[in-house]
Amino acid sequence: MGFSSVREGGALLPILMSFSKLAVLLLITSLSVLVHGYHLGADDAAIYVPAIKSIADPSLYPFGSEFFMTHAHLSFFANIVGDSARLTRLPIDVVIFAWHVICIFLLLLASWSLGAACFRSEYARWGGVVLIAALLSVPVAGTALVIMDPYLTARSLSTPATLFAIAAFLSNRPRQTVAWLLLTALVHPQMSVYAAIFLGCLALVHRRATTTEPALEFASASGVPFLFPFHAAQGAARDALFSRTYFFVGNWAWYEWTGVFAPLALLWWISSTTPRGVTPVFRTLTRALVPFGLLFTAAGVLVGIPTWLENYTRLQPMRAFHLVYIIFFVLLGGLIQEYVLQRNVGRWLGLFLPLAICMWFLQQSSFPASSHVEWPGSRSGNTWTSAFLWIRGHTPKDAIFALDPNYMLSPGEDMHGFRAVAERSVLADSVKDSGAVSLFPQLADEWERETQAERGWKNFHPRDFAKLAGIYPITWILTRNPGPIGAVCPYKNRDLVVCRIDLHP
Repeated sequence: MGFSSVREGGALLPILMSFSKLAVLLLITSLSVLVHGYHLGADDAAIYVPAIKSIADPSLYPFGSEFFMTHAHLSFFANIVGDSARLTRLPIDVVIFAWHVICIFLLLLASWSLGAACFRSEYARWGGVVLIAALLSVPVAGTALVIMDPYLTARSLSTPATLFAIAAFLSNRPRQTVAWLLLTALVHPQMSVYAAIFLGCLALVHRRATTTEPALEFASASGVPFLFPFHAAQGAARDALFSRTYFFVGNWAWYEWTGVFAPLALLWWISSTTPRGVTPVFRTLTRALVPFGLLFTAAGVLVGIPTWLENYTRLQPMRAFHLVYIIFFVLLGGLIQEYVLQRNVGRWLGLFLPLAICMWFLQQSSFPASSHVEWPGSRSGNTWTSAFLWIRGHTPKDAIFALDPNYMLSPGEDMHGFRAVAERSVLADSVKDSGAVSLFPQLADEWERETQAERGWKNFHPRDFAKLAGIYPITWILTRNPGPIGAVCPYKNRDLVVCRIDLHP
Protein backbone atom coordinates (compact mmCIF):
# COMPACT_ATOMS: atom_id res chain seq x y z
CA MET A 1 0.00 0.00 0.00
CA GLY A 2 2.72 2.40 1.00
CA PHE A 3 4.90 1.42 -2.00
CA SER A 4 1.91 2.01 -4.31
CA SER A 5 1.37 5.48 -2.84
CA VAL A 6 5.03 6.34 -3.36
CA ARG A 7 4.81 5.26 -6.98
CA GLU A 8 1.62 7.30 -7.51
CA GLY A 9 3.19 10.30 -5.85
CA GLY A 10 6.34 9.88 -7.93
CA ALA A 11 4.26 9.83 -11.11
CA LEU A 12 2.20 12.81 -9.99
CA LEU A 13 5.16 15.01 -9.07
CA PRO A 14 6.40 15.64 -12.66
CA ILE A 15 2.83 16.48 -13.71
CA LEU A 16 2.47 18.97 -10.88
CA MET A 17 5.85 20.46 -11.75
CA SER A 18 4.76 20.79 -15.39
CA PHE A 19 1.56 22.56 -14.35
CA SER A 20 3.59 24.82 -12.09
CA LYS A 21 5.98 25.69 -14.93
CA LEU A 22 3.10 26.45 -17.31
CA ALA A 23 1.44 28.62 -14.66
CA VAL A 24 4.64 30.64 -14.21
CA LEU A 25 5.02 30.99 -17.98
CA LEU A 26 1.42 32.22 -18.25
CA LEU A 27 2.10 34.77 -15.51
CA ILE A 28 5.25 36.01 -17.25
CA THR A 29 3.33 36.16 -20.55
CA SER A 30 0.62 38.33 -18.96
CA LEU A 31 3.22 40.64 -17.46
CA SER A 32 4.97 40.86 -20.84
CA VAL A 33 1.78 42.10 -22.52
CA LEU A 34 1.33 44.72 -19.80
CA VAL A 35 4.95 45.85 -20.07
CA HIS A 36 5.37 45.88 -23.85
CA GLY A 37 1.80 46.78 -24.82
CA TYR A 38 -0.38 45.72 -27.74
CA HIS A 39 -1.48 47.63 -30.83
CA LEU A 40 -3.87 46.16 -33.39
CA GLY A 41 -2.76 46.58 -36.98
CA ALA A 42 0.25 48.81 -36.27
CA ASP A 43 3.41 48.98 -38.41
CA ASP A 44 4.09 45.59 -40.08
CA ALA A 45 0.75 44.28 -38.84
CA ALA A 46 -0.80 46.73 -41.31
CA ILE A 47 0.23 44.14 -43.93
CA TYR A 48 -0.55 40.93 -42.03
CA VAL A 49 -3.84 41.78 -40.31
CA PRO A 50 -5.84 42.64 -43.49
CA ALA A 51 -4.86 39.25 -44.92
CA ILE A 52 -6.11 37.56 -41.74
CA LYS A 53 -9.38 39.48 -41.86
CA SER A 54 -9.79 38.73 -45.55
CA ILE A 55 -9.57 35.00 -44.78
CA ALA A 56 -12.06 35.35 -41.94
CA ASP A 57 -14.46 37.42 -44.08
CA PRO A 58 -13.88 37.14 -47.86
CA SER A 59 -16.34 39.98 -48.55
CA LEU A 60 -13.79 42.51 -47.26
CA TYR A 61 -11.29 44.42 -49.41
CA PRO A 62 -12.73 44.27 -52.95
CA PHE A 63 -10.04 46.75 -54.07
CA GLY A 64 -6.27 46.88 -53.53
CA SER A 65 -5.86 43.53 -51.77
CA GLU A 66 -2.73 42.76 -53.81
CA PHE A 67 -0.74 45.01 -51.48
CA PHE A 68 -1.17 42.54 -48.62
CA MET A 69 -2.25 39.27 -50.24
CA THR A 70 1.01 39.02 -52.22
CA HIS A 71 2.71 38.46 -48.86
CA ALA A 72 -0.07 36.24 -47.56
CA HIS A 73 -0.04 33.85 -50.52
CA LEU A 74 3.49 32.76 -49.59
CA SER A 75 2.45 31.65 -46.11
CA PHE A 76 -0.25 29.78 -44.21
CA PHE A 77 -0.11 32.26 -41.35
CA ALA A 78 -3.17 34.29 -42.39
CA ASN A 79 -5.12 31.06 -42.95
CA ILE A 80 -4.22 29.72 -39.51
CA VAL A 81 -5.41 32.84 -37.70
CA GLY A 82 -8.30 33.70 -40.03
CA ASP A 83 -9.70 30.16 -40.08
CA SER A 84 -9.48 29.98 -36.29
CA ALA A 85 -11.75 33.04 -36.16
CA ARG A 86 -14.21 31.40 -38.54
CA LEU A 87 -14.24 28.17 -36.53
CA THR A 88 -14.60 29.79 -33.11
CA ARG A 89 -16.99 32.53 -34.33
CA LEU A 90 -15.26 34.91 -31.96
CA PRO A 91 -14.77 38.58 -32.92
CA ILE A 92 -11.77 38.80 -35.20
CA ASP A 93 -9.99 41.41 -33.06
CA VAL A 94 -10.30 39.10 -30.03
CA VAL A 95 -8.84 36.20 -32.02
CA ILE A 96 -5.91 38.30 -33.25
CA PHE A 97 -5.16 39.47 -29.70
CA ALA A 98 -5.43 35.89 -28.41
CA TRP A 99 -2.93 34.72 -31.02
CA HIS A 100 -0.59 37.53 -30.02
CA VAL A 101 -0.69 36.32 -26.41
CA ILE A 102 -0.30 32.68 -27.48
CA CYS A 103 2.76 33.54 -29.56
CA ILE A 104 4.44 35.32 -26.63
CA PHE A 105 3.72 32.27 -24.46
CA LEU A 106 5.19 29.97 -27.12
CA LEU A 107 8.30 32.15 -27.39
CA LEU A 108 8.85 31.93 -23.64
CA LEU A 109 8.19 28.18 -23.66
CA ALA A 110 10.64 27.77 -26.55
CA SER A 111 13.20 29.84 -24.63
CA TRP A 112 12.74 27.45 -21.71
CA SER A 113 13.28 24.47 -24.03
CA LEU A 114 16.46 26.03 -25.40
CA GLY A 115 17.63 26.84 -21.87
CA ALA A 116 16.90 23.26 -20.79
CA ALA A 117 19.25 22.02 -23.52
CA CYS A 118 22.02 24.43 -22.45
CA PHE A 119 21.76 24.73 -18.63
CA ARG A 120 21.59 22.13 -15.88
CA SER A 121 19.91 24.43 -13.37
CA GLU A 122 16.22 25.29 -13.63
CA TYR A 123 17.02 28.69 -12.16
CA ALA A 124 19.39 29.39 -15.07
CA ARG A 125 16.66 28.38 -17.52
CA TRP A 126 14.27 30.81 -15.84
CA GLY A 127 16.96 33.48 -16.08
CA GLY A 128 16.94 33.14 -19.86
CA VAL A 129 13.14 33.13 -20.04
CA VAL A 130 12.72 36.21 -17.86
CA LEU A 131 15.44 38.16 -19.70
CA ILE A 132 13.75 37.47 -23.05
CA ALA A 133 10.39 38.48 -21.56
CA ALA A 134 11.88 41.75 -20.29
CA LEU A 135 13.57 42.57 -23.60
CA LEU A 136 10.84 41.83 -26.14
CA SER A 137 10.96 45.45 -27.34
CA VAL A 138 14.74 45.55 -27.89
CA PRO A 139 15.59 46.54 -31.50
CA VAL A 140 17.72 44.16 -33.55
CA ALA A 141 20.57 46.05 -35.23
CA GLY A 142 20.21 46.72 -38.94
CA THR A 143 16.84 45.04 -39.38
CA ALA A 144 14.04 47.41 -38.23
CA LEU A 145 12.84 44.46 -36.12
CA VAL A 146 12.44 43.91 -32.39
CA ILE A 147 12.57 40.62 -30.49
CA MET A 148 8.76 40.36 -30.47
CA ASP A 149 6.46 43.00 -31.96
CA PRO A 150 3.66 44.49 -29.83
CA TYR A 151 1.27 43.37 -32.56
CA LEU A 152 0.65 40.15 -34.48
CA THR A 153 2.73 39.23 -37.54
CA ALA A 154 3.94 35.97 -39.08
CA ARG A 155 7.21 36.40 -37.18
CA SER A 156 5.24 36.14 -33.94
CA LEU A 157 4.67 32.45 -34.71
CA SER A 158 7.76 31.62 -36.78
CA THR A 159 10.13 32.81 -34.04
CA PRO A 160 9.08 30.30 -31.35
CA ALA A 161 8.86 27.56 -34.00
CA THR A 162 12.50 28.28 -34.94
CA LEU A 163 13.62 28.11 -31.31
CA PHE A 164 11.77 24.82 -30.81
CA ALA A 165 13.55 23.43 -33.90
CA ILE A 166 16.96 24.45 -32.53
CA ALA A 167 16.19 23.07 -29.06
CA ALA A 168 15.06 19.77 -30.60
CA PHE A 169 18.24 19.57 -32.70
CA LEU A 170 20.43 20.19 -29.65
CA SER A 171 18.49 17.51 -27.77
CA ASN A 172 19.05 15.01 -30.62
CA ARG A 173 15.39 14.80 -31.66
CA PRO A 174 15.62 14.92 -35.48
CA ARG A 175 11.94 14.29 -36.21
CA GLN A 176 10.85 17.17 -33.99
CA THR A 177 13.53 19.34 -35.58
CA VAL A 178 12.16 18.69 -39.06
CA ALA A 179 8.56 19.20 -37.89
CA TRP A 180 9.29 22.59 -36.28
CA LEU A 181 11.38 23.68 -39.25
CA LEU A 182 8.54 22.74 -41.59
CA LEU A 183 6.10 24.78 -39.49
CA THR A 184 8.47 27.75 -39.66
CA ALA A 185 8.60 27.45 -43.46
CA LEU A 186 4.81 27.27 -43.72
CA VAL A 187 4.38 30.34 -41.53
CA HIS A 188 7.30 32.51 -42.69
CA PRO A 189 9.38 31.12 -45.60
CA GLN A 190 12.03 33.83 -45.34
CA MET A 191 12.75 33.27 -41.65
CA SER A 192 12.85 29.51 -42.24
CA VAL A 193 15.87 30.00 -44.50
CA TYR A 194 17.84 31.54 -41.63
CA ALA A 195 16.70 28.74 -39.33
CA ALA A 196 17.76 26.03 -41.80
CA ILE A 197 21.16 27.60 -42.41
CA PHE A 198 21.74 27.95 -38.67
CA LEU A 199 20.91 24.28 -38.19
CA GLY A 200 23.44 23.59 -40.92
CA CYS A 201 26.02 25.60 -38.95
CA LEU A 202 25.19 23.60 -35.83
CA ALA A 203 25.55 20.37 -37.80
CA LEU A 204 28.95 21.47 -39.08
CA VAL A 205 30.10 22.22 -35.55
CA HIS A 206 28.86 18.79 -34.53
CA ARG A 207 30.54 17.34 -37.65
CA ARG A 208 27.36 15.51 -38.61
CA ALA A 209 27.51 15.43 -42.38
CA THR A 210 24.18 13.61 -42.73
CA THR A 211 22.37 16.45 -40.96
CA THR A 212 24.21 19.23 -42.78
CA GLU A 213 23.21 18.21 -46.28
CA PRO A 214 19.41 18.25 -45.94
CA ALA A 215 19.55 21.46 -43.95
CA LEU A 216 21.58 23.22 -46.63
CA GLU A 217 19.45 21.75 -49.41
CA PHE A 218 16.32 23.01 -47.66
CA ALA A 219 17.85 26.47 -47.33
CA SER A 220 18.75 26.52 -51.01
CA ALA A 221 15.27 25.40 -52.10
CA SER A 222 13.59 27.93 -49.81
CA GLY A 223 15.62 30.75 -51.31
CA VAL A 224 14.71 30.01 -54.96
CA PRO A 225 11.43 32.04 -55.04
CA PHE A 226 13.26 35.14 -53.79
CA LEU A 227 15.90 35.34 -56.54
CA PHE A 228 16.09 38.65 -58.43
CA PRO A 229 17.87 39.79 -61.62
CA PHE A 230 21.47 41.01 -61.48
CA HIS A 231 20.97 44.69 -62.35
CA ALA A 232 20.06 47.93 -60.65
CA ALA A 233 16.43 48.46 -59.68
CA GLN A 234 14.55 50.97 -61.80
CA GLY A 235 11.62 53.37 -61.62
CA ALA A 236 9.02 53.05 -58.88
CA ALA A 237 10.48 49.72 -57.77
CA ARG A 238 13.78 51.48 -57.06
CA ASP A 239 12.01 54.26 -55.14
CA ALA A 240 10.26 51.69 -52.95
CA LEU A 241 13.46 49.71 -52.44
CA PHE A 242 15.46 52.74 -51.34
CA SER A 243 12.66 53.83 -48.98
CA ARG A 244 13.94 50.96 -46.78
CA THR A 245 17.25 52.61 -45.87
CA TYR A 246 18.17 49.83 -43.44
CA PHE A 247 18.47 47.43 -46.40
CA PHE A 248 21.76 49.15 -47.25
CA VAL A 249 24.64 48.86 -44.80
CA GLY A 250 26.14 52.11 -46.09
CA ASN A 251 23.29 53.96 -44.39
CA TRP A 252 23.93 52.48 -40.94
CA ALA A 253 25.02 54.55 -37.96
CA TRP A 254 27.91 53.48 -35.73
CA TYR A 255 25.59 52.10 -33.05
CA GLU A 256 24.03 49.69 -35.56
CA TRP A 257 27.47 48.28 -36.34
CA THR A 258 28.06 48.04 -32.59
CA GLY A 259 24.80 46.10 -32.31
CA VAL A 260 26.13 43.67 -34.92
CA PHE A 261 29.63 43.00 -33.63
CA ALA A 262 29.22 43.37 -29.84
CA PRO A 263 27.00 40.25 -29.45
CA LEU A 264 29.27 38.26 -31.77
CA ALA A 265 32.37 39.31 -29.82
CA LEU A 266 30.73 38.31 -26.53
CA LEU A 267 29.60 34.99 -27.99
CA TRP A 268 33.13 34.29 -29.27
CA TRP A 269 34.58 35.02 -25.83
CA ILE A 270 31.97 32.88 -24.08
CA SER A 271 32.56 30.00 -26.50
CA SER A 272 36.25 30.00 -25.58
CA THR A 273 35.45 29.46 -21.89
CA THR A 274 33.58 26.82 -19.92
CA PRO A 275 30.94 28.60 -17.83
CA ARG A 276 29.61 26.76 -14.82
CA GLY A 277 26.30 24.97 -14.91
CA VAL A 278 26.19 24.52 -18.68
CA THR A 279 25.74 21.36 -20.74
CA PRO A 280 28.11 20.31 -23.57
CA VAL A 281 25.77 21.71 -26.25
CA PHE A 282 26.16 25.22 -24.80
CA ARG A 283 29.60 25.59 -26.40
CA THR A 284 28.31 24.11 -29.67
CA LEU A 285 25.56 26.70 -29.78
CA THR A 286 27.81 29.68 -29.05
CA ARG A 287 30.44 28.50 -31.54
CA ALA A 288 27.82 28.14 -34.29
CA LEU A 289 26.34 31.60 -33.72
CA VAL A 290 29.56 33.46 -34.48
CA PRO A 291 30.19 32.17 -38.05
CA PHE A 292 26.44 32.31 -38.69
CA GLY A 293 26.36 36.01 -37.79
CA LEU A 294 29.55 36.78 -39.72
CA LEU A 295 28.20 34.93 -42.78
CA PHE A 296 25.09 37.08 -42.97
CA THR A 297 26.98 40.26 -42.14
CA ALA A 298 29.23 39.57 -45.11
CA ALA A 299 26.14 38.89 -47.24
CA GLY A 300 24.60 42.19 -46.11
CA VAL A 301 27.75 44.08 -47.07
CA LEU A 302 28.04 42.22 -50.38
CA VAL A 303 24.50 42.97 -51.62
CA GLY A 304 24.34 46.47 -50.14
CA ILE A 305 27.24 48.08 -52.00
CA PRO A 306 27.40 47.23 -55.75
CA THR A 307 24.43 48.58 -57.72
CA TRP A 308 24.13 45.40 -59.81
CA LEU A 309 23.31 43.46 -56.62
CA GLU A 310 20.93 45.99 -55.04
CA ASN A 311 17.87 43.92 -56.01
CA TYR A 312 19.19 41.25 -53.65
CA THR A 313 18.92 43.59 -50.67
CA ARG A 314 15.25 42.48 -50.71
CA LEU A 315 16.47 39.22 -49.17
CA GLN A 316 17.41 41.23 -46.05
CA PRO A 317 20.28 38.96 -44.93
CA MET A 318 20.74 40.93 -41.71
CA ARG A 319 17.41 39.59 -40.48
CA ALA A 320 19.40 36.53 -39.45
CA PHE A 321 20.44 38.63 -36.45
CA HIS A 322 16.90 38.38 -35.11
CA LEU A 323 17.74 34.75 -34.33
CA VAL A 324 21.23 35.66 -33.05
CA TYR A 325 19.80 38.19 -30.59
CA ILE A 326 17.16 35.85 -29.18
CA ILE A 327 19.56 32.97 -28.58
CA PHE A 328 22.15 35.38 -27.19
CA PHE A 329 19.70 36.77 -24.62
CA VAL A 330 18.52 33.30 -23.58
CA LEU A 331 22.12 32.26 -22.94
CA LEU A 332 23.03 35.58 -21.32
CA GLY A 333 20.06 35.35 -18.95
CA GLY A 334 21.14 31.90 -17.84
CA LEU A 335 24.72 33.04 -17.22
CA ILE A 336 23.56 36.12 -15.30
CA GLN A 337 21.55 33.86 -13.04
CA GLU A 338 24.46 31.51 -12.48
CA TYR A 339 27.03 34.21 -11.67
CA VAL A 340 25.05 37.19 -10.34
CA LEU A 341 21.42 36.57 -9.44
CA GLN A 342 21.69 33.01 -8.14
CA ARG A 343 18.67 32.41 -5.85
CA ASN A 344 18.50 35.90 -4.36
CA VAL A 345 15.01 37.35 -4.91
CA GLY A 346 16.24 40.89 -4.29
CA ARG A 347 18.82 40.59 -7.07
CA TRP A 348 16.22 39.24 -9.50
CA LEU A 349 13.93 42.19 -8.76
CA GLY A 350 16.84 44.60 -8.85
CA LEU A 351 17.67 43.57 -12.41
CA PHE A 352 14.36 42.78 -14.06
CA LEU A 353 12.11 45.41 -12.52
CA PRO A 354 14.17 48.37 -13.87
CA LEU A 355 14.45 46.59 -17.22
CA ALA A 356 10.68 46.19 -17.41
CA ILE A 357 10.13 49.85 -16.49
CA CYS A 358 12.58 50.98 -19.19
CA MET A 359 10.84 48.80 -21.78
CA TRP A 360 7.46 50.19 -20.71
CA PHE A 361 8.67 53.76 -21.25
CA LEU A 362 10.24 52.76 -24.58
CA GLN A 363 6.94 51.43 -25.85
CA GLN A 364 5.04 54.44 -24.50
CA SER A 365 7.35 56.71 -26.49
CA SER A 366 6.83 54.58 -29.62
CA PHE A 367 3.02 54.90 -29.44
CA PRO A 368 2.52 58.18 -27.55
CA ALA A 369 -1.01 58.92 -28.76
CA SER A 370 -2.43 55.42 -28.18
CA SER A 371 -3.43 53.33 -25.21
CA HIS A 372 -0.51 51.20 -24.03
CA VAL A 373 -2.59 48.05 -24.43
CA GLU A 374 -5.31 48.47 -27.05
CA TRP A 375 -7.70 45.86 -25.70
CA PRO A 376 -10.11 44.38 -28.27
CA GLY A 377 -13.40 46.23 -28.22
CA SER A 378 -12.13 49.13 -26.12
CA ARG A 379 -12.65 52.76 -27.11
CA SER A 380 -9.59 54.46 -28.51
CA GLY A 381 -8.26 57.84 -27.40
CA ASN A 382 -6.32 58.06 -30.65
CA THR A 383 -8.31 60.23 -33.08
CA TRP A 384 -7.09 58.26 -36.07
CA THR A 385 -8.03 54.82 -34.78
CA SER A 386 -11.30 56.29 -33.47
CA ALA A 387 -12.10 57.38 -37.04
CA PHE A 388 -11.03 53.98 -38.38
CA LEU A 389 -13.34 52.19 -35.95
CA TRP A 390 -16.27 54.47 -36.85
CA ILE A 391 -15.66 53.66 -40.52
CA ARG A 392 -15.71 49.94 -39.72
CA GLY A 393 -19.09 50.22 -38.02
CA HIS A 394 -20.84 52.77 -40.27
CA THR A 395 -19.75 52.26 -43.88
CA PRO A 396 -20.50 49.36 -46.25
CA LYS A 397 -17.94 46.59 -46.59
CA ASP A 398 -17.45 47.37 -50.28
CA ALA A 399 -16.62 51.03 -49.59
CA ILE A 400 -13.37 52.24 -51.11
CA PHE A 401 -11.51 55.03 -49.34
CA ALA A 402 -8.85 57.56 -50.17
CA LEU A 403 -6.68 59.43 -47.69
CA ASP A 404 -3.30 61.07 -47.45
CA PRO A 405 -0.76 58.51 -48.73
CA ASN A 406 1.55 59.54 -45.87
CA TYR A 407 -1.14 59.26 -43.21
CA MET A 408 0.81 56.73 -41.13
CA LEU A 409 3.47 59.36 -40.47
CA SER A 410 0.96 61.96 -39.27
CA PRO A 411 1.32 63.20 -35.66
CA GLY A 412 -0.87 61.10 -33.38
CA GLU A 413 -1.45 58.32 -35.92
CA ASP A 414 1.10 55.97 -34.32
CA MET A 415 1.60 53.85 -37.48
CA HIS A 416 -1.82 52.16 -37.39
CA GLY A 417 -2.84 50.65 -40.74
CA PHE A 418 -6.16 51.81 -42.19
CA ARG A 419 -7.04 48.47 -43.77
CA ALA A 420 -6.18 46.56 -40.59
CA VAL A 421 -8.34 48.66 -38.25
CA ALA A 422 -11.07 50.10 -40.50
CA GLU A 423 -11.46 46.85 -42.51
CA ARG A 424 -12.08 48.80 -45.70
CA SER A 425 -10.34 49.09 -49.06
CA VAL A 426 -8.14 52.12 -49.65
CA LEU A 427 -5.82 53.49 -52.29
CA ALA A 428 -2.15 52.62 -51.84
CA ASP A 429 -0.07 54.51 -49.27
CA SER A 430 3.56 55.58 -49.37
CA VAL A 431 4.62 54.05 -46.06
CA LYS A 432 3.71 50.36 -45.62
CA ASP A 433 2.58 49.60 -49.17
CA SER A 434 6.00 50.73 -50.33
CA GLY A 435 7.38 47.92 -48.15
CA ALA A 436 5.31 45.42 -50.09
CA VAL A 437 6.57 46.94 -53.35
CA SER A 438 10.19 46.76 -52.15
CA LEU A 439 9.81 42.96 -51.88
CA PHE A 440 7.46 42.44 -54.83
CA PRO A 441 8.45 44.82 -57.68
CA GLN A 442 5.54 43.66 -59.83
CA LEU A 443 3.34 45.91 -57.67
CA ALA A 444 5.44 49.00 -58.40
CA ASP A 445 3.56 50.46 -61.38
CA GLU A 446 0.13 50.33 -59.76
CA TRP A 447 1.53 51.61 -56.46
CA GLU A 448 3.13 54.57 -58.24
CA ARG A 449 -0.08 55.40 -60.14
CA GLU A 450 -2.21 55.40 -56.99
CA THR A 451 0.19 57.37 -54.81
CA GLN A 452 0.82 59.89 -57.61
CA ALA A 453 -2.93 60.40 -57.98
CA GLU A 454 -3.04 61.33 -54.27
CA ARG A 455 0.01 63.63 -54.36
CA GLY A 456 -0.68 67.04 -52.83
CA TRP A 457 -3.51 65.61 -50.72
CA LYS A 458 -3.27 68.34 -48.06
CA ASN A 459 -4.17 70.96 -50.69
CA PHE A 460 -7.00 69.03 -52.34
CA HIS A 461 -10.21 70.91 -53.17
CA PRO A 462 -13.62 69.37 -54.04
CA ARG A 463 -12.70 69.28 -57.74
CA ASP A 464 -9.52 67.31 -56.90
CA PHE A 465 -11.53 64.72 -54.99
CA ALA A 466 -13.97 64.54 -57.90
CA LYS A 467 -11.09 64.02 -60.32
CA LEU A 468 -9.69 61.26 -58.12
CA ALA A 469 -13.13 59.60 -58.02
CA GLY A 470 -13.15 59.67 -61.80
CA ILE A 471 -9.90 57.69 -61.94
CA TYR A 472 -10.50 55.22 -59.10
CA PRO A 473 -13.81 53.89 -57.72
CA ILE A 474 -13.48 55.68 -54.37
CA THR A 475 -16.72 56.38 -52.50
CA TRP A 476 -15.41 57.89 -49.26
CA ILE A 477 -12.51 59.98 -48.03
CA LEU A 478 -10.84 60.45 -44.66
CA THR A 479 -9.19 63.84 -44.36
CA ARG A 480 -8.31 66.61 -41.96
CA ASN A 481 -11.03 68.56 -40.19
CA PRO A 482 -12.68 70.66 -41.61
CA GLY A 483 -13.58 68.63 -44.68
CA PRO A 484 -14.10 69.85 -48.25
CA ILE A 485 -16.76 72.52 -48.69
CA GLY A 486 -20.14 71.08 -49.63
CA ALA A 487 -19.24 67.46 -48.83
CA VAL A 488 -21.48 65.26 -46.66
CA CYS A 489 -19.34 64.29 -43.66
CA PRO A 490 -21.24 62.08 -41.19
CA TYR A 491 -18.29 61.71 -38.80
CA LYS A 492 -15.99 64.31 -37.27
CA ASN A 493 -13.54 64.44 -34.40
CA ARG A 494 -11.11 67.18 -33.42
CA ASP A 495 -8.62 66.16 -36.14
CA LEU A 496 -10.45 64.24 -38.87
CA VAL A 497 -13.61 63.99 -40.94
CA VAL A 498 -15.10 61.10 -42.90
CA CYS A 499 -16.94 62.29 -46.02
CA ARG A 500 -18.88 60.70 -48.87
CA ILE A 501 -17.68 61.32 -52.41
CA ASP A 502 -20.71 61.65 -54.68
CA LEU A 503 -19.15 63.99 -57.26
CA HIS A 504 -17.87 62.73 -60.59
CA PRO A 505 -16.40 64.84 -63.39
